[in-house]
Amino acid sequence: MKKFELTKKEIIYDDHKLFQIKALKNFGDVKAGDLGGFVEKEENLSQDDNCWIYDNAKVYDNACVFGDAKVYYFAEISDNAKIYGHAEISGFAKVCDDTRVCDYAEISEFATIKGHVLVCDKAKVSDFAAALGNAKISDNAIVSGFSEVKDNAKVLGNARVLGLTSIYGDVEVSGDTCIEGNHNFIDTKEKLQEFISKRKLDKNLYE
Repeated sequence: MKKFELTKKEIIYDDHKLFQIKALKNFGDVKAGDLGGFVEKEENLSQDDNCWIYDNAKVYDNACVFGDAKVYYFAEISDNAKIYGHAEISGFAKVCDDTRVCDYAEISEFATIKGHVLVCDKAKVSDFAAALGNAKISDNAIVSGFSEVKDNAKVLGNARVLGLTSIYGDVEVSGDTCIEGNHNFIDTKEKLQEFISKRKLDKNLYE
């Protein structure tokens, strides 16, 4: 038995005709008869497991939500994006292109995930932050504020990229490193090390 169907309620969004979904049986925290968000076609949401699209969230093009992933509020998933595992997308977040968000990753507020980005494990991207290009954000990493991670940059481990920071090129931020503040543009290992060294020096001056 299918777990959801497309209703006759439709909207036109970004030149796409989207249909509201309706649950046909109980699963996860969804009850039979519950109305969900909007999809362009049945293939945008798996009929298996506990994945669901809530509220006014929209999934269209060839994007797909499967596994136990959840999409809430006004979030948008488009192009060939894949949301799976126990990932959660919420707020006004936008996930598009060929990105993958999986495991227990969370994308929220006004965050943008675009390109060939991978956000996995328990990583979180929030506020107005963006992950672009071939960026990877994994483990317990956090990217927030107005920060952006792009090109082939990686944010791993328990690293945090906050404030107004751009991490790009082939830079890898890992361990317990915290990059915060305004107007930090880091595109080489040397600049990353310089930033870390300066923070240690500043910290020692105030101790």
